[in-house]
Amino acid sequence: MKLFEAGSLWSFKGYRLFWVSTTIFVLGASAFPIALAVTILDAGGTATSLGLILAARVLSGVLFAPFAGVWSDRLPRKQVMIVADLSRAIIVFAMVFVSAPKLPHILLALAVFLMGIGDAFGSASSGAIMPSLLPDEKLPAGNVARGIVVKTATIIGPGIGGVSVFLIGGRLTFLFTAIAFAAGTIFLAKIKEDMNANKKPQEAFMTELREGLRTVLDIPWIGAMIAMASVQLMVVLAAENVLLPVITRREFGSNTAFALSAVSFSVGGIISAIACVKLKVKHQGQFSVLVWSLLVIAPLSLAFPISEKFVVISYLFAGFSVGPWEAFWNSAIQREVPRELQGRVFSIDYMGTTGLMPLGMALVGPAVSFFGEKPLLIGASVFHVIVCLLVLRVPGVRDMKMPVKKT
Repeated sequence: MKLFEAGSLWSFKGYRLFWVSTTIFVLGASAFPIALAVTILDAGGTATSLGLILAARVLSGVLFAPFAGVWSDRLPRKQVMIVADLSRAIIVFAMVFVSAPKLPHILLALAVFLMGIGDAFGSASSGAIMPSLLPDEKLPAGNVARGIVVKTATIIGPGIGGVSVFLIGGRLTFLFTAIAFAAGTIFLAKIKEDMNANKKPQEAFMTELREGLRTVLDIPWIGAMIAMASVQLMVVLAAENVLLPVITRREFGSNTAFALSAVSFSVGGIISAIACVKLKVKHQGQFSVLVWSLLVIAPLSLAFPISEKFVVISYLFAGFSVGPWEAFWNSAIQREVPRELQGRVFSIDYMGTTGLMPLGMALVGPAVSFFGEKPLLIGASVFHVIVCLLVLRVPGVRDMKMPVKKT
């Protein structure tokens, strides 16, 4: 078959195994938030308690991200991912069999906090392993193909999660997630990863940690774009994540709009990512930032929830915002950053882009009480657009590459 002929993307066995593992993992991971949100709300949770529990996972991921980056550059990255995936599988599996019919919020918070540690290690290694699976010229296509399958899995996953919650309840839906986390490691174990091509002598842990931070600071466009996403996700995505299930359940009387909106957002991301592969974009950074501004459609639809169909369609268009990042961001880091530092840079990317999310999620409930839902969502949308315009002024952002200095 031409699909697997020598030199094609799918002819690289390690990448194929990684791609399949990612697909299985994301199917389970996408069902988990549906089960978690429904379990919390069914147990009498509010926007504040939901935000705090979601924040616990993000907080632990942020705290452990720097350590994850160093270890993902020291150890075989497939081994780091296997341990991260299996640990999350065990945690979610335990959530199924906890004795209380309705899980106490403190236990849910502890469980998701522990899952966040696995998120940190898995994220750092999954981005950094790609250059050892594909030649440089195949990295953009490989990142896009992986991004598309992630988005596809996030369409199917919430659907499976929604159906499972309806049929067997939120707690038993955790079982599906645990199986998916564990099953993906079977394929990771078969990957042959070359860890020696770009190795250098190992230094003290803190020295290597500082080296990763220094790398990001020395490449201003990377630091600026991570900072941009960090403050935007704290304000915009935190509010949207917490208020989407709350508002849709209240306005439409079921979990359907919540699940369909998540699916619709993923569909938009897939369409946008495929379009970016086809388009010849001259200034990839500028294009990515401008399209990213479309994210405001999601919170604005929650501010004005005219109908269930309106919210779902709005999330489709909001999903267009993430396509360029799938196509260009990871490839730019893999191109511009030395391979032996990529685990640390990807971990800082994870830490930076989610660093303020716990604070944002924890403050959504109080902010709604103080400002009201609609003013909060509208204000977050305006803030998002302003930050997008400001970051375009940073050198290197326009092309995701530092400009050549004129002599």
